[in-house]
Amino acid sequence: MSGLLTYVQDQQQYIGLLLLSHIQLTLLSVAIAVCIGVPLGIYISERERLLKPVMGFANLAQAIPSLALLGFLVPYMGIGAVTAVAMVVLYSLLPILKNTCTGLRNISADTLEAAKGIGMTDMQILFKVRLPLALPVIMAGVRISSVTAVGLMTIAAYIGAGGLGTLVISGIQTDNANMILAGAIPACCLALLMDFLMSKVENAVTPVSLRPAANKMSKESLERTKQHRKRILAIAGMIVIISSGYLLSHEFLNKHDLRIGSKDATESVIIGNMLSDLIEAKTDLKVERKLALGGTMIAFEALRSGEIDLYPEYTGTGYSTILKNKLRPGFTPEEMYVLVKGQMRDTHQIDLLESFGFNNTYVLAVTQDTAAKYHLKTMSDLTRVSHNLRFGCSPEFAARDDGLPGIEKTYGMTFKSVNNFSGTLMYTAITSANVDVITAFSTDGLLQKYDLVLLEDDKNFFPPYYMLPFVNGNTNAKYPQIAQALAVLNSAIDDATMQKLNYEVVEKGRDRAEVARTFLVERGLVRPEDFKK
Repeated sequence: MSGLLTYVQDQQQYIGLLLLSHIQLTLLSVAIAVCIGVPLGIYISERERLLKPVMGFANLAQAIPSLALLGFLVPYMGIGAVTAVAMVVLYSLLPILKNTCTGLRNISADTLEAAKGIGMTDMQILFKVRLPLALPVIMAGVRISSVTAVGLMTIAAYIGAGGLGTLVISGIQTDNANMILAGAIPACCLALLMDFLMSKVENAVTPVSLRPAANKMSKESLERTKQHRKRILAIAGMIVIISSGYLLSHEFLNKHDLRIGSKDATESVIIGNMLSDLIEAKTDLKVERKLALGGTMIAFEALRSGEIDLYPEYTGTGYSTILKNKLRPGFTPEEMYVLVKGQMRDTHQIDLLESFGFNNTYVLAVTQDTAAKYHLKTMSDLTRVSHNLRFGCSPEFAARDDGLPGIEKTYGMTFKSVNNFSGTLMYTAITSANVDVITAFSTDGLLQKYDLVLLEDDKNFFPPYYMLPFVNGNTNAKYPQIAQALAVLNSAIDDATMQKLNYEVVEKGRDRAEVARTFLVERGLVRPEDFKK
């Protein structure tokens, strides 16, 4: 607990900004969902022909896993707050739609007949009878959507939209429980607060005549209640408008020369911060950091579409995952670089700069006990006993040609089971005996912490994975100073150095931006005063 309090105290400004962003994103999403869901619910409530297909679409949208929906939206909408809001809106529509239809369709026929009998028009009946009577039910749906939206918005961090999910995801990647809790606890509190506030709004919109104690209230009390209701609704509306306006102005008006991205792995975020620091220190360009995005294809799609201008990527990943080339063993680093550089330029108008110098290739790792029990030294040794062993890897590795499918084909391995984990959770899984074999990276900082045996890739299956900047071709042509600023990192980081930098984050708990800047300063690549301009 003391560690959590210390972390919160040290990062209180950063956590506060993420909390504010989370609130703004949530309020905007719920407001849009209400503006769509309530009118649509009113429209379809009396149209049986439209009711089922519209409700079916809303059910389908909510049934899609949130990460899958994000992956679908990114190619069309890009990364950032707009896509995150769109995702949450789609998930929030069902309760609002359903409750709006239910509330309107369950009004007593006698009540509606009486309204017609005194000469009310259809519009008068809608706004003076049906909606007031249905509002408590409608607000119950809005209340459910609001609470759900708080939790869903944590996923927004995968596409660079910010919010408290940034802390949760970063904490998982770095095995930092304090960081996870610093994001999760405020999110839980925010959900409870949202539920409380929505209950007050729900009570405020409930017609006075429908309240249990309405018959016992005096005319003065009724009037005070009505005025109180108006004030609550006005305050709620102002909060939504101000928050939404601030968020939209920040998203669309706060322009930068460059947007630098990274994937969500610790190493990628460290290098992304280095690139940002170097460009800020050595050029006059204004940089926005869109770090810790999701996997390869989210980051690359953002680069290709111009949502970001550059991000650090691996040659092997570019060759197999992005360009969809078939693997063949024996590639030299130079051959891989030339091939990927040419194909990226021809196919996607993406330029490759020079390598940073380290090769973060895949390795398979087992515990000392497993290695001794089965006499494992190489991946070929593993083939003999793979049917008895449980395998752990990332979801991305399980689907990549240069991952599990390629290993199974090249080495003839067939594992007893395959379990998917993200980031440092693989190490937790193998040390707790939930799996027997995991994937690791040659520069992984946790290799210094856990006494694992790395199996030799004796058939040279894994291609070279040298990290370097992938730059949007238009950006590279427009700002040639980028390549000049980043040239100081050419071959400047070897495997051991990168492993040490990762270790500083995952084991010592240091901030990734701090580790990146310290490295640059200690190597004399930047000066502290460069960041004071």
